[in-house]
Amino acid sequence: MTSSRAAAHLLQHSGAQFMGTAWGKLSLWALGAALATVGPASSAAEPNAEVAALHAVDDTWVKAFNSRDAATMAAQYDEHAVLLPPGAPAAHGRAAIEAFFAKMMPDATAQGLAFTLDDKPAGGAHGPMGWASGSYVLKDKTGKVLDTGKYLSVSMKKNGKWLYVRDTWNSDGPPPASEPAAAPKK
Repeated sequence: MTSSRAAAHLLQHSGAQFMGTAWGKLSLWALGAALATVGPASSAAEPNAEVAALHAVDDTWVKAFNSRDAATMAAQYDEHAVLLPPGAPAAHGRAAIEAFFAKMMPDATAQGLAFTLDDKPAGGAHGPMGWASGSYVLKDKTGKVLDTGKYLSVSMKKNGKWLYVRDTWNSDGPPPASEPAAAPKK
């Protein structure tokens, strides 16, 4: 039983007489808060190791993109994940995510696109949930920087493996220029 469920169970089944007092309510609230705060961290793997594992998934994704391996990219996502790319509709599910990346590969190959991530990403993990964020640089085959931006992923640990459940990124640059509106006819 997780500590938060244990705290809820304890609060729900504690004596009615003790709960009837203001001191009793405050004491049980404090106990529940303490259990919810320290319980999962003490029973889970070392938080730094979990964050490192989250960043390892990001590294796998980048290596797969740079080698044009859409299947390996998609394998980093949960079966029911949602990819939220900029300027495009969301891709729901691993199959749609793989199709989205596969569609990008011919252009990425032609331009020689390569992703790199910053060397100091942020991240956190609590129980089976985790997140990672940082910045990226996208270069062409000549080394020219085409885009810089930031990313955020939310992951879930399933069967010992971190998988993205939500993933998004966006550019630091301005959006593409749109066509000017036609002048109204007189």
